Amino acid sequence: MPLKNVRVAAALALAAAQPAESQELPPAAAATYADLADLALAAPIVAHVRVDDADVLSERETGAVPPGHRRFLIEATLVALIRGDGGLPARVSYLVDIPNDPRGRAARIRRRTEFLVLARRVPDRPSELRLTAPDAQLAFAPATAARLRDIVRESLQPDAPPRITGIGRAFHVPGSLPGESETQFFLQTADNRPISISVLRRPGQQPRWSVALAEMVDDAAQPPRPESLLWYRLACTLPAALPVQSLAEAAPAEAGAIRADYRLVLQRLGPCARTRSRG
Repeated sequence: MPLKNVRVAAALALAAAQPAESQELPPAAAATYADLADLALAAPIVAHVRVDDADVLSERETGAVPPGHRRFLIEATLVALIRGDGGLPARVSYLVDIPNDPRGRAARIRRRTEFLVLARRVPDRPSELRLTAPDAQLAFAPATAARLRDIVRESLQPDAPPRITGIGRAFHVPGSLPGESETQFFLQTADNRPISISVLRRPGQQPRWSVALAEMVDDAAQPPRPESLLWYRLACTLPAALPVQSLAEAAPAEAGAIRADYRLVLQRLGPCARTRSRG
């Protein structure tokens, strides 16, 4: 079979499972920690590649392409594997839809352009990858690669913070002095590991809050480091308001104090900023 036909056949196999929607790729400099964590945590493969060939494919070859985009079959050399059990071949291929520029000029990908790709393997095709999202090809930048490495490394640690699925009970205990209190929020997680948040108030001091990843909360517990995986799990998952069931055992006065402490936690975490749509 001629090489061009082999490439088209591979493209058809890849296209069969490509996402139906496409979106404009944010510049690497604009990608936030949350953007990168969203992509990295969903991708079994995170790789730095260099383009060898970028063939523009027609709708006849691969099916409908989103308006204002061109579909490319990329053949690339593996520069570095950031994540990927079992490794990857020295050369890989994948499909990607690239939007035209703001002036409507057709997208182009030059040979030797370097990208960071977040993908999964195509079954029974060791050298073919499938992007995990339409925008899971990022322009390579050392800083972006370093952040992805940090996210992947932290996520693979045995004590990595689990995915949060909800908020359980919240409790408020007044102290022995006026203005002294402690509030605890118990979070629900995908693997049932404990996570709790404590807010401690003492007269004449700023409120102190901390996160514990164990059943027992000790004085060593601290707030999460900004742009860490624990920060991401909290800032990008906790709802804007406590669910009603979390206050089921609280008296009215306690409920008001719990809500105030929850607002404090969200304020101290700061926003989960994203530049990309996850839909």
